[in-house]
Amino acid sequence: MARVLVIGLDPAKLQEWDPEPVQAAIARGQARFDDHGIEADWCLVALEEDPEGAIVQALTREDHDCVVIGGGIRTHEPLLEFFEKVVNLVRRHAPDAAIAFNNRPEDCADAALRWLS
Repeated sequence: MARVLVIGLDPAKLQEWDPEPVQAAIARGQARFDDHGIEADWCLVALEEDPEGAIVQALTREDHDCVVIGGGIRTHEPLLEFFEKVVNLVRRHAPDAAIAFNNRPEDCADAALRWLS
């Protein structure tokens, strides 16, 4: 069975943001992994709470076939440096894992499936 790690921002910890729609989308995304029989771990980080440490822990806790880096990290221009750190953490701590990018929480499984054989 394939195992995927999804790295994203914790919607409950974002300032001035209603987390409920994103949390519901994450639940739908998890269900899509379940539909495909893929084990999915989620590493949702808060930028103010040592996100790099949390990501390293998630990357080294299990072997992952693919790591999906969420659009909240990737597409928000002020987070460009953090996005680069995340990519390099994945490269360093999970060198055998494919790296994929999603557009929204619901399509994380689709992003991973592009790289899982």
